[in-house]
Amino acid sequence: MRRCIICVAASAALAVPLLAGPPDDPEVAADRRLQNSFTAAAEEYHVPRSVLMGVSYMETRWDSHRGAPSVAGGYGPMHLVDSRPPQPQPQSAAGPGSGASHAGTAGPLSSPEPSPSGSRSVQPADLQRAARLIGAPPGRLRTDDEANVRGGAALLAATQRKLGKPLSDNPADWWESVVRFPGTGDTASATTYANDVFAVIRRGADRTTDTGQHVTLPASPGVRPKTPRPQDAGRPKEVECPTELTCSWLSAPYVEIDEDNYGNHDLADRPRDQKIDYIVIHDTEASLQSMFQTVQDPTEASWHYSIRSSDGHVTQHVRTKDAAWHSGNQFVNARSIGIEHEGFLRQPDAWYTEQMYRTSARLVRFLAKKYGVPLDRQHIFGHDNVPAPTAASIPDMHDDPGPFWDWRHYFDLLGAPLRSTAGPDSALVTVLPDYATHKPRFTGCTKAGVPCAPHGSSAVRLHTEPNEKAPLIQDPGRRPGGEGSTEDVDDLGSRVSAGQTFAVAGRSGDWTAIWYQGHKAWFSNPKAHPTAVGATGQMVTPREGLSEIPVYGRALPEEDAYPEGMEEQTESPLPYSLRAGQRYVTQDRVVGSYIDRSFFADQPDPVVTGQEEYYEIQFGHRLAYVRARDVDVVNGPEDAAGAAGAAGPSATDGARPAQPEKARDTAGDTG
Repeated sequence: MRRCIICVAASAALAVPLLAGPPDDPEVAADRRLQNSFTAAAEEYHVPRSVLMGVSYMETRWDSHRGAPSVAGGYGPMHLVDSRPPQPQPQSAAGPGSGASHAGTAGPLSSPEPSPSGSRSVQPADLQRAARLIGAPPGRLRTDDEANVRGGAALLAATQRKLGKPLSDNPADWWESVVRFPGTGDTASATTYANDVFAVIRRGADRTTDTGQHVTLPASPGVRPKTPRPQDAGRPKEVECPTELTCSWLSAPYVEIDEDNYGNHDLADRPRDQKIDYIVIHDTEASLQSMFQTVQDPTEASWHYSIRSSDGHVTQHVRTKDAAWHSGNQFVNARSIGIEHEGFLRQPDAWYTEQMYRTSARLVRFLAKKYGVPLDRQHIFGHDNVPAPTAASIPDMHDDPGPFWDWRHYFDLLGAPLRSTAGPDSALVTVLPDYATHKPRFTGCTKAGVPCAPHGSSAVRLHTEPNEKAPLIQDPGRRPGGEGSTEDVDDLGSRVSAGQTFAVAGRSGDWTAIWYQGHKAWFSNPKAHPTAVGATGQMVTPREGLSEIPVYGRALPEEDAYPEGMEEQTESPLPYSLRAGQRYVTQDRVVGSYIDRSFFADQPDPVVTGQEEYYEIQFGHRLAYVRARDVDVVNGPEDAAGAAGAAGPSATDGARPAQPEKARDTAGDTG
């Protein structure tokens, strides 16, 4: 049963017997000690437990990260900030195609710098002060969850007293203390933070933390403090952001470098000349200071937005109407918005903060609504899901935000939760491991070949047979020399990610096979702890009479569509096979297009739009495109027995299943 979701329910439905003994009582269930710590600290410092738990949820979702600090120096479930923390050191064990998004380099970090014209935390929940308030050494608050929670409660109570307010048992009376807890230096961000805390208090929450603690906050739907509306104070006119976020502007240059080169983005008139179909999630693999230098360099890459790890502050660099150079695929760049998140994929606990997740989700919701981008994993995806435009470019494609980005939580925040839409025997499955408890083995976080510390992950690993000892699925495009896939944190050759949906190719006991880059790929999917759930949707399969069809990393127009004088683009099929009988999930149909980016100009280049239509498919870890005229579209019946699911573990790749149910092809032109 999945626990790590916000539960919308009545208080009675969420209420559970709370343990009354002290946190170190041996009779207290091991997985309830944190729950008990919240109760005890709330009673000791006369803070409503819902307020204490709501603040902690907003800071860390009750996770402790096992004593590791965030980049802001925050520790424990309350994210108490130590003014003298040991700073996390960026690691780089990367090789070709690594997670590094751009050319910025990262050395040892000092505390985060503010964005241009942006706010920064001025007086965060101070660990040193909290230690003095509870009479404990600061080191204990860094590593002991009980002491950390007591420190948070003491800080809230001290703020309430300083404001001249009573230590009331009514959560609504604590609004101003909650506003001040994170030390956010601007009214809009502080108000949004408090609104989020009280939204959690009203809805309630129930999840298992990163240390296996089961924590429940009963819903209190009647708690509604009188709150001011977030105000947009002094926002630059160029900025495109929701009103509840604090956003800055730092322009990326569009300039001519010499007669043959220009940088660092392209003028466009989207969505009038080109529809925006995608939003691409990156991490920086560099400090934000370094990234700001990169985005202002016309010889470097560009992206639309940067989000700071410590507090989620947003800086915009390129107007969304223009096309940034961020994905490594010009076709995707022309149709997408790129968002960089300050962080390193090997250090998720330090960098992938709750404030960054929440700010990013707010921004993406705003952009998706504005441009009609569907909230699914074929339209909201990582840099690691971008297809290579040509076969030769596959080894150089990037791997961020990596296996530790919590896609399940992110889509919960987007208001589009990833979930089952069909029964367990469906013809399609959506990858959906429980992030907190699903901890596949990875190497390379600190040094090549060295195992990473166990950590929750969105990634599920694939094998050639239904056996943990079977070889991993190979990616001939990523490793053209024939080397095998590995467990390295940057190696995407044999894994899938939460929210991606695939056609079932077989089942054997607790194992499920999917069609993946032209082969049958197996993953462990036990009923007791599933890593994938049933799904519905459309699939494509080679049209009857075709034994094999090409797969592309971009959707180009046909030859006749190019105007006279413009060089036609050469098609470069990817080095994979999509053979008869195989199926791949599609969630979009596009028309081939191309924009000539050869010369610097003072107005957008025209978009070459053809008549050739393509389906976007989930072909492997990355997306891909197939010509519409090469495929039949089939609906996924809920029972896979009559389709690909009937294939047993010994079935040959490409064996045609029973005749698929034909569906009317009514997908609209999204090009």
